[in-house]
Amino acid sequence: MKGIVEKNQVGLERADEMEKEKKKRRRQNRRSKQNPSPLLGTGCSSADRICGQASEGFGNNVCSNYVGNNGNSNYVGNNGSSNYVGNNGNSNYVSLPVELSPSNKREVDIHASEDQGGLVRASNVTFGSLPTMHINSQAKSTELGSMQDQNHFPSDLDGIVLAVSSSSCPDPISYEKTKLPSPNKEFLPCHENEGHPDMTQRKYFATHLSLEAVNEAIEKGGAFRASFRVNAHNRLEAYCTLDGVPIDVLINGIAAQNRAIEGDIVAVRLDPVASWTKLKGSASRLCNCIPSDDSDVLPGVTEVVGDNYKGKAKVDVDSEYPVSRNVLLPSNGRYHYQEHLFTGEPVDSDLVFGPSSSNNGANGHHLALYPSNRGCVSEQGEAASALGKVCAMISSFPSKRPTGRVLGIIEKSPRRDAIVGFLGVKHLLSYKEGCKKEIGGQLLEKIKNTTLFPSREYIHMTPSDPKFPKMMVSVRSLPECIKDRLKNGDVTVEMELIAARIDAWKEESFLPEAHVMHVFGRGGEIEPQIAAILFENAVHVSRFSSESLACLPNVPWKLPEEELKRRRDLRNLCTFTIDPSTATELDDALSVERVSDDIFRVGVHIADVSYFVLPDTALDIEAQARSTSVYLLKHKVPMLPSLLSEELGSLIPGVDRLALSITWDINLAGSIIDHWIGRTVIRSCCKLSYQNAQDIIDGSLNGNSHNISENGCPELYGHFEWYDVIKSVRSLLEISKRLKENRFKDGALCLENPKLVLLFDDCGMPYDSKLCERTDSNFLVEEFMLLANKMVAEIVSRVFPDSALLRRHPEPNLRKLKEFEAFCGKHGFELDISSSSQLHLSLQKIQEELKNDPVLSQILISYAVRPMQLALYFCTGDLHDRENDWAHYALAAPFYTHFTSPLRRYPDIIVHRTLNASLDAEEMYLQQWREIKGDAVISSDSEFARKCFTGFYFDKHAVESIKGREAICAAALKHRILGSAGLAEVAAYCNERKLASRLAVDAGDKVYLWALLKKKESMISDARILGLGPKFMSIYIHKLAMERRIYYDDVDGLIVEWLETTSTLVLGLCTNKRFQKRGGPGKYRRLEDVALVVNPCDLNSDQVVVEESNHKVETTQVGPTRVAPKGTLGVSEKNGTDPAVFPLTLRLLSYVPIVLHAVGGDCGPLDIGARLYLSSYFR
Repeated sequence: MKGIVEKNQVGLERADEMEKEKKKRRRQNRRSKQNPSPLLGTGCSSADRICGQASEGFGNNVCSNYVGNNGNSNYVGNNGSSNYVGNNGNSNYVSLPVELSPSNKREVDIHASEDQGGLVRASNVTFGSLPTMHINSQAKSTELGSMQDQNHFPSDLDGIVLAVSSSSCPDPISYEKTKLPSPNKEFLPCHENEGHPDMTQRKYFATHLSLEAVNEAIEKGGAFRASFRVNAHNRLEAYCTLDGVPIDVLINGIAAQNRAIEGDIVAVRLDPVASWTKLKGSASRLCNCIPSDDSDVLPGVTEVVGDNYKGKAKVDVDSEYPVSRNVLLPSNGRYHYQEHLFTGEPVDSDLVFGPSSSNNGANGHHLALYPSNRGCVSEQGEAASALGKVCAMISSFPSKRPTGRVLGIIEKSPRRDAIVGFLGVKHLLSYKEGCKKEIGGQLLEKIKNTTLFPSREYIHMTPSDPKFPKMMVSVRSLPECIKDRLKNGDVTVEMELIAARIDAWKEESFLPEAHVMHVFGRGGEIEPQIAAILFENAVHVSRFSSESLACLPNVPWKLPEEELKRRRDLRNLCTFTIDPSTATELDDALSVERVSDDIFRVGVHIADVSYFVLPDTALDIEAQARSTSVYLLKHKVPMLPSLLSEELGSLIPGVDRLALSITWDINLAGSIIDHWIGRTVIRSCCKLSYQNAQDIIDGSLNGNSHNISENGCPELYGHFEWYDVIKSVRSLLEISKRLKENRFKDGALCLENPKLVLLFDDCGMPYDSKLCERTDSNFLVEEFMLLANKMVAEIVSRVFPDSALLRRHPEPNLRKLKEFEAFCGKHGFELDISSSSQLHLSLQKIQEELKNDPVLSQILISYAVRPMQLALYFCTGDLHDRENDWAHYALAAPFYTHFTSPLRRYPDIIVHRTLNASLDAEEMYLQQWREIKGDAVISSDSEFARKCFTGFYFDKHAVESIKGREAICAAALKHRILGSAGLAEVAAYCNERKLASRLAVDAGDKVYLWALLKKKESMISDARILGLGPKFMSIYIHKLAMERRIYYDDVDGLIVEWLETTSTLVLGLCTNKRFQKRGGPGKYRRLEDVALVVNPCDLNSDQVVVEESNHKVETTQVGPTRVAPKGTLGVSEKNGTDPAVFPLTLRLLSYVPIVLHAVGGDCGPLDIGARLYLSSYFR
């Protein structure tokens, strides 16, 4: 460690010496810098000194890591080995200053080239990341590479170095002295100087290591493979999770991120410990905020138990983690599945962290945490040793977070091909108008014919997702429809929602280059937004191919007789489905019959989709490509053709259907006595909605004919009466309650919160919303689906231990869980995190203590999800020697998979095939023994059969015997069961598609809520403060079950006082006529952007009281320009909120009135904005 400090000190001293030399040179050349004209040849020498220099550096911190075009023995080139990065060369490294203009004028003097016949193109200019450089302006020295200056490189590039290319001094054309405005100085490509091969273009990023070099570095422990995630609130911050490391690695700044994009798989090299940053959320700050999260990626187990999509809002028995899904999302762009509750947004205003999305590493220093073990151990040993030493250093410095930089991109994110956003063309059109004015309105015909905008071949694109950087788009590559509109000066092009693909991001370019792939339509309309959401998440929206449809039987279809003979006939069993009222894909049904006084036989019957979707057919290939159905609020993108998903495979009442069924014999205590699983034929007697089932549970539906007609019950088929159905539902409810009790006794965890549901009118537009909680009918279905999934997982993993598709849920992030425990402790709540069972009991106790404050209870429950990790599909062969990692933490289950939704999830079809192979293998094995011992001895109901592959008593010896292995191999070939490698690929792809589906659903929900707020203009409500700091607050809006942030720093007219010792914020209104703040113009925001301040005299006198969550507030409607319309999200004439008054004193968890409104749409990315709601007589 001492050596590292000394080395850094030497670097600082050397930097000081270079700075002195630079200042000296500037003083000597001051006169020549003050006078030259940028349009004349005499100005080129100055430009050469600044723009043509080949040795400018780019570093991230005081420890160096510079990127330059030349280096020496102390600086790493492509083959170097030290702490500094250069391209090549043996000359001494010199970091020259960049001359900056103190102003931020977006204007530049440009040379005109005679051979171009007009103004220079973007290829003749260079750009950087600093404010516009004026060669004749007063110089100001700046070190580009310091860590302190990294905040000067925001994603919106407030300033960029723009200089004349120094390759030549072109002769001026006829309008040589014309000074033209720069329409879009942020987005100009960098090109190498063409006239001087010895002078190379300055590079902003380090060269990516080759794949071979990356692999070698990873094997030797000098780098680590990781997924790159970007903070949606601050794109300069990115995070990488290293396997085995308890804390995410921070990739801070554009240089360290080195052109990586959200979702890239990158190679990361860690910085020395001295460069590590302070870990946010430390114990000293827990009193000021809710525990923060490292990233805005989706929370741990976001397995939804109540999908409220069109036609299928039932228990998604991926309900491994029972968390109710709300439809609303927060402000951070697309990645917002349940982010209204689980954003992971840090609330410490001084430490805003989040996921990072781009890291294309640089040639940096070796990991300085530990010495090299090269030659002492194997390469794999070196990597393991390096990882162990990293963990040891983290343990030694618990208050620090590791930092690092990207060395290279291993796998590029698919998101590079579909980035949605808006074009910025106003500067381009203004430039065109400026040309007309400067030249008397007469453009040269030569210019008009050769190029649309001769001096600017690029315009910028702003992504809707703040995790992605702004991009440069070539004007010439634009679709013809956009070009034509630009020629006509149509500024409404900026309102069009477009999708672009990143083509390249060169080392010399500060921004990536992209081209427009698709134009969706106006950003302020719902349909273009939905189309963009589906496009960016790669959701297949095309029609099914004729080849896929040809795989299905012709209709009308009749059950084949041979299939009926090989299946158990359950058509005389009282079987029914329970689904949302609009559901059309009915893939699960229930039945129950009493076997004895204290034993019930419960059946779960799942549509046998694998009978129709055969392996390697066109239909199978297309289903795998889609992987999952996507259900937006008013749109559905099915995984399978409707002929199969809504007819042939759907368990429609009154029709014979093929199924895979499981029956359990369960006693009154909820214990399973026996089970059977196999292929069946069923006939559902009715289709119940969740409301129908709940009416039966509540007793409002009792079976008499008058009562049935009043409740709008569905049609009943077969010889069954409503009495049979009602009796079955009530029996299933009692059994499900016993199963649920036993499940939680075994350690299961449940985090349940209300969800936001939007209400639509007949035209399909949202008009209101409400919070809904799941009912007993939801839990009834969920419990039996969970039981079926667990049992099937156990069977397939035992018969096919290396090629079963299961679903696992790792234990939560311990550090984040401890932060949550500390937060609860500081607020008087006792939390036991020793196990999932104890965590569940602790949260139940807290909920009981907070029964009079349900809003706080919901906040705590939602934050308990943050430490949870994602549940994932996996191939058992990948974790063959790590069976403990197969477990599902939230369900406290050693085995779990997805089996119950084959009409809408491809993994379920895979599991069905594996189960069918297990059944066939068992039958083959039993047949062999029948031939030896006789049919009477080896009957299907014999004790021998019950101890076989799928029976209640699993016979491991039978599976591992020679006859058993032969039967299993034969069945695997028949059903084309994938091997470990192939199945692992399918699992990874299904994980990707499942995540994309959830992102699309949540983004769609946000669009409809945005449309509702836009229609209603605004919403006034109370919010609960989750976090406070000197710059912003994090709030929770109970009515929408979502979080927002309100930034109040640098607001003109607002006085902010932050009391650190008491964690108190005081906001005051400046009553001076002109509120003066130090700083340049435009630096401070308007008060109206942060708060809606009304005069009490303008308030409507009609005030009423609303009671929400036992918190009473008075309602006042605001004046005519800021009225929250009646009926807005539950804010009717009987509901409302009084504005707060200045001075406003706020503390953690206190209430604050806010105003919500729709943001963007036609003028940029859409969002839900929040402002304070205040009143003052001085306004």
